[in-house]
Amino acid sequence: MVASRFAIFEEHEEERTFAHETVFAKLDQFVESYMREMNAPGMTLALADRTGVLRVATYGFADIEGRLRIAPTEQFEIGSIGKSFVALCLLQLVDEGKLDLQKPIIEYLPWFRMTSTFAPINAHHLLTHSSGLPSIPPVFSTDPAHRHRAAHAPGEHFYYCNMGYELLGHLLWTLDGREIGDAIRERILEPLEMDETDPLATLDRRDRIAKSYYPFQNDRPYPRHGRLGQAPAAIYTLGSGSVVSTPRDMGRYIRMIANRGKTSSGSLVSEAGFTMFSKPYLRYWNPDPASGYGYGIEVSQLDGRTMLSHTGGTNSFASSVAIEMDAGIGAFASINAMQGYRPEPVTQYAIALMRAHRTSAPLPKPPLLESPRIVKTAAEYAGIYRSKDGRSLEVVANGESLFLVHEGKRVPMESLETLGALVESPVPPFYVHHPDFTRFAFTFERARPEDSKSDVVEMCWGGDWFTNSRYTGPRDFSYPKEWDAYVGHFRNENPSIGSTHIVVRKGTLMMDGVVPLQPAEGGLFQLRDDEHSPEWIQFADVVNRKAMRLKISGEDMWRVMTD
Repeated sequence: MVASRFAIFEEHEEERTFAHETVFAKLDQFVESYMREMNAPGMTLALADRTGVLRVATYGFADIEGRLRIAPTEQFEIGSIGKSFVALCLLQLVDEGKLDLQKPIIEYLPWFRMTSTFAPINAHHLLTHSSGLPSIPPVFSTDPAHRHRAAHAPGEHFYYCNMGYELLGHLLWTLDGREIGDAIRERILEPLEMDETDPLATLDRRDRIAKSYYPFQNDRPYPRHGRLGQAPAAIYTLGSGSVVSTPRDMGRYIRMIANRGKTSSGSLVSEAGFTMFSKPYLRYWNPDPASGYGYGIEVSQLDGRTMLSHTGGTNSFASSVAIEMDAGIGAFASINAMQGYRPEPVTQYAIALMRAHRTSAPLPKPPLLESPRIVKTAAEYAGIYRSKDGRSLEVVANGESLFLVHEGKRVPMESLETLGALVESPVPPFYVHHPDFTRFAFTFERARPEDSKSDVVEMCWGGDWFTNSRYTGPRDFSYPKEWDAYVGHFRNENPSIGSTHIVVRKGTLMMDGVVPLQPAEGGLFQLRDDEHSPEWIQFADVVNRKAMRLKISGEDMWRVMTD
């Protein structure tokens, strides 16, 4: 047991110097503040360069209740960082002449059931998240008649697609001849001597994986300092992200990438292969025009320096890896909780400190970690909002703080923008810290949604709609009455699917009061949180005027029989 939540265990694999002590001390101070601000139970960290692992450190607890420290040999699930492992294995197959990235995937995997009016999808499209396929469903649907749908021509748009990488895992198995876990172990882990890493998360070695946490109530928005509960064990055996690793082993992985695929005994991939791996093919959510998604890795430019990075999230772990290629330095961090964010500020600051140390520059200040209760434009939201049935809500601002007046008391409102809001909006969603309002986030709308300077005129909570005195738009909306059967709470106990609440607001069906659903052919609804989203919803099995089942991109969710 330890007395402090921020007790640190560390190992160094090079001689310590005063300069390193200063760098590490600054990083440790930032990690402490980060964990406190972000409500993280524990964290693992690795720093590495082209020569090897420089530092391994663990912070906080693997067991909150038992106050047990995280050991550096405990494994953390690295989530989608594992996509780069699959990509590198496939590039090895390209080097071996066994894979043509431009060949239609259906020629390698003829059993894959899909329908498309566009050109064929190939491995390059899957590697770059540009296939047009949905992300949510598994490759193999429970309905043998189901065929996955491509929403747009391959190569046109970036849309993050877990199912695409699951399919790439099957491609690896098919061409390599070994199941995905064995292929990753023999192609990646053994050459890098990552002997504390498992390619798949299973229950056979659960005792090696750190205890982890997720929101205590996982059917509603989660505030940054909300209550956590212990997460159940999970099995991940797919190409979309199944690797479990330790910080020391992830330091070895960073070293390989910093050396452009070279290892102490040869090369993991050819120079041509690594160039394909690290090329920015398609713009993703990074606004930098020189940035793009490579093969299982994000490629960006920071002050003229090339960065390779990726984040990973599972049911109860959140991770980040980043490598500055010009300097050959990198960092990995992972948290044993999933609360909607990734520890990117930690890896970015670690690299900035290492770079400053190596160039004898002043050590940079740590990133600013703003409280979600700081709302810089709080006054814009203040006012009284009324619904058509006469109810009213009052929002008041006090400096950079925002409050909902409820039952005569001011209840704090917390921005969810920094926690990975479902949709990008000029107005972030807000969480209200009161049991009457935990089911949905509050959202606001401006008079002209495309203009971030226009007046805030609407306030919404689930299916409830309120307007203030500056609202001049329509007040009456119609919709097909059969939609009433679709309203309700639907859930799948797969934590990657979870819950959704369907509401009708302003004549539009919406998921969780945040994502609009657009009617499409065949009784489908398209999710419109992203204009290029291939995800869809269909309602089924109406009993007593209520749909008992919702199918999202082919995956079933069932009605929860409560209000």
